[in-house]
Amino acid sequence: MIKFLDLEKINNRFRSEIDSRIKTILDKGWYLQGAENETFCKNFAAFCGTKYALGVGNGLDALRLIIRASGFGPGDEIIVPANTYIATILAITDNGCTPVLVEPDIKTYNINPDLVEEKITSRTKAIMVVHLYGQAVQMQKIWDLAKKYNLKVFEDAAQAHGAEYQNRRVGNLSDAAAFSFYPGKNLGCMGDGGAVTTNDEELYQKIKALANYGSDRKYHNLYKGLNSRLDELQAAVLDVKLPYLDADNARRREIASYYRENITNPAVILPQTYDEKAAVWHVFAVRTAERDRFQQYLSDNGVQTIIHYPTPPHKQPAYREWNHLSFPITEEIHRTIISLPISPVMTNDEIQKVTEIVNVYR
Repeated sequence: MIKFLDLEKINNRFRSEIDSRIKTILDKGWYLQGAENETFCKNFAAFCGTKYALGVGNGLDALRLIIRASGFGPGDEIIVPANTYIATILAITDNGCTPVLVEPDIKTYNINPDLVEEKITSRTKAIMVVHLYGQAVQMQKIWDLAKKYNLKVFEDAAQAHGAEYQNRRVGNLSDAAAFSFYPGKNLGCMGDGGAVTTNDEELYQKIKALANYGSDRKYHNLYKGLNSRLDELQAAVLDVKLPYLDADNARRREIASYYRENITNPAVILPQTYDEKAAVWHVFAVRTAERDRFQQYLSDNGVQTIIHYPTPPHKQPAYREWNHLSFPITEEIHRTIISLPISPVMTNDEIQKVTEIVNVYR
């Protein structure tokens, strides 16, 4: 079976370095808010091109903290793509805000900037973009609207570590950005982890306090905060892997390019990108009319796939108050999308085999 993502093989490349860093942590006996976290956050901020990065518990918490630190709550609206993983929506409703859903561009699967302005009201406070599947959103129109209507811009960059727009990396395209370091991400740790990046010192300091029980110093609580901190072990793992991220993303681009040039089956719709630097191909998501049959065919022929994602947020039981809403483009994507294997450790033989098997499908 060609695995969708071979995490053991990916992480074994760094085994000796990770073992060494973990031994250092164990010898020190310091597991939270220590030198490893400080080092990684400094290096990740430099990688993204921002002044600040803060390690937190996971990507959802990163989003929640950004909204909370911005002072948004009940009655405030945040514009967000309808086509996203549910975490993006959960972060908004968890703060009592109202998500305002916008259809994606069918070509990129990201929010369609041309449809945003019509959703802006007097209650709109922010636009939250999602760099879905590893492709940076085309931000210029988003920036223009934010300036015109005095809105904040936030990034859900959980799937797009290293992607670029206008020679700037994601995480540095907004007032604040949220990253996930879930193990399967392009930059993944060995459990849960996340980060916030920003150039706003005041916002950074508030998020830093909120993530630590609302405390700016021990036993002094400025806010009603959370407990969301990136531990030293995960920070060390991430710091070991960070210098290799650009090379891993380059390999993902090579694989995506091969797929896009050589998969010729008319029953399979390939993803598009407007700029090679914009896409780091967290997943290679194709669309096909009879997805379940296609997935079973691939499995029968030794190719593992995953569906990202079968059900859009507005059709989930958790948001049953939205179940009557219709977002046809989003629903079409979720009905037909399926992700082929892609990772920096795939061999050329595996890539060719996947391509051949897809092309034979009828």
